[in-house]
Amino acid sequence: MKVLAINGSARLNGNTAIMLETALAELSAAGVETELLQLGPKTLQGCVACYKCFENRNRRCAVDDVMNEYIGLLAEADGVILGSPTYFADVTSNMKSFMDRAGMVARANDDLFRRKVGAAVVTARRGGAIHAFDTLCHFLYVSQMIVPGSSYWNMGYGREPGSVRSDDEGLATMRSLGQNMAWLLERLAD
Repeated sequence: MKVLAINGSARLNGNTAIMLETALAELSAAGVETELLQLGPKTLQGCVACYKCFENRNRRCAVDDVMNEYIGLLAEADGVILGSPTYFADVTSNMKSFMDRAGMVARANDDLFRRKVGAAVVTARRGGAIHAFDTLCHFLYVSQMIVPGSSYWNMGYGREPGSVRSDDEGLATMRSLGQNMAWLLERLAD
């Protein structure tokens, strides 16, 4: 079993990465293979609505860039954790581009991500986190993923890189999320 965590932050080792790594540590401890994919600081092209993915049905986006590699990694994984900091009360533009393009390719290819285990994680300085969390969850649900719960909403608070380490409740929520994902993946594999 493998879980792919996707960090939509422009900061490679910032608060979102810390939250994702905390959940991944629990999955690793349960014997699940994990990988952290960093979207930033590179810029992902958004969906151009060409619908070539529906014509070609080859699990690829017609915009030929690194996104096709990312779609392949997600298609191979049993589970995914989408992580984003909160930018103006929503996800980052890179995460939005990722979701739009991966979502279109998945839809064009018989709902490619259906029945994978999926979770959303957000970080915020102060506000807007619930909206960003909803955005990520909407992608998981429309992709027909199975979403495990946690001990609270999957969000951590901190402004400066590393400050989320002081959010004890946020980190505990990530540990619970990792444990619940591992449990669910094991049950689904039976």
